[in-house]
Amino acid sequence: MQDGGVLISKNALRTKYQTLQRGLDERSLRLCAAADAKMLGYGGVSFVARASGLSRTTIHAGQSESVGGGMLMDSQQGVRRAGGGRKPLAQKQPQLLEELDRLLDPCTRGDPMSALRWTCKSTPKLAEELRAQGHRVSQTTVWRLLEELGYSMQSNRKSREGTDHPDRNAQFEFINETVKDFLVRGLPVISVDTKKKELVGRFKNGGREWEKKGQPVEVNVHDFPDKELGKAIPYGIYDVGRNEGWVSVGITHDTAEFAAESVRRWWRWMGSYSYGQAKELLLTSDGGGSNGTRVRLWKIVLRQLATELGMEIHVRHLPPGTSKWNKIEHRMFSHITENWRGRPLVDYVTVVNSISNTRTKSGLHIRAELDDSKYETGKIVSEEEMANLPIVRCDFHGEWNYSFKP
Repeated sequence: MQDGGVLISKNALRTKYQTLQRGLDERSLRLCAAADAKMLGYGGVSFVARASGLSRTTIHAGQSESVGGGMLMDSQQGVRRAGGGRKPLAQKQPQLLEELDRLLDPCTRGDPMSALRWTCKSTPKLAEELRAQGHRVSQTTVWRLLEELGYSMQSNRKSREGTDHPDRNAQFEFINETVKDFLVRGLPVISVDTKKKELVGRFKNGGREWEKKGQPVEVNVHDFPDKELGKAIPYGIYDVGRNEGWVSVGITHDTAEFAAESVRRWWRWMGSYSYGQAKELLLTSDGGGSNGTRVRLWKIVLRQLATELGMEIHVRHLPPGTSKWNKIEHRMFSHITENWRGRPLVDYVTVVNSISNTRTKSGLHIRAELDDSKYETGKIVSEEEMANLPIVRCDFHGEWNYSFKP
């Protein structure tokens, strides 16, 4: 909670009252709590109550004493003898904490007989369930007991990748060793991927940007795609060794041909100036999308690109379910998203310029270009074409690690 620009932590306040309770009588404690609540202003009573463990009634009593001159009263007045007063519910009802913890236990949540299985675990519903079991308890008390048990309000966290492949770590090590070898030899290493497609037009874009008060940028109420503008499809190439990148902004479909053309444009306008004499290129990507491990057309167009550039192209795919570890995701795409936050991408010029002007303190430099070519979907690569494809597969997981010679 914030007071006059000073942020007060509930844990810090709880530590304070744990210390005070060892040296103050109950009257001094409630007067202290009342003073803190008054200092915090609106919501202060509830905040202090949760932090100190005192009831709101006790804090209100302390406020009344303060207003009525209670601060000048005899120090012994209003102080009960040791052990006096109502006992905490958890002490009067020994099974209460255990029952509450059981209601929130993961095993119980999966129990088809549990009344809470398919409902939001809010404090009112938990209190209702406990009362149905014979406990006399309020929503406020449930909230306090949850904190005592170590629970807190939390959102979901994206961390589960699904079933891990048994060779996941071995593939990462294989990629890392290859990358280090290429960088030591001064050869290009690029990380490629397609960024999330973006609606073009006056649509709400996540995030906030500084504007005059009361003058937000107005956008469409509904996010129905504009039939004329459509979507922007940014395909990125990140140069791992030089911390720079290229983004081709497509307007039709994210296909293997579009991906290969993006790599071609990167080499033409950036890569060839930095690695003019290089005869090998290392390309890392995740295992899905237009550059996925099972996309036949991706391999066909890479073979054509290797011949056109006169370079041996080595490909290393990240193991399944690990796309977030792709270098381009957190070294380039995340900064692009941050740069255009809160700004509607009204046209393709805005998209391209927002990408091109993305900069970081570490020196990231990006060039972007609109690719208005029409890429068709559904192209079929025959079994015969695949059989005649001169692909060189590595001994270790050849479906993830392969190369094409010019």
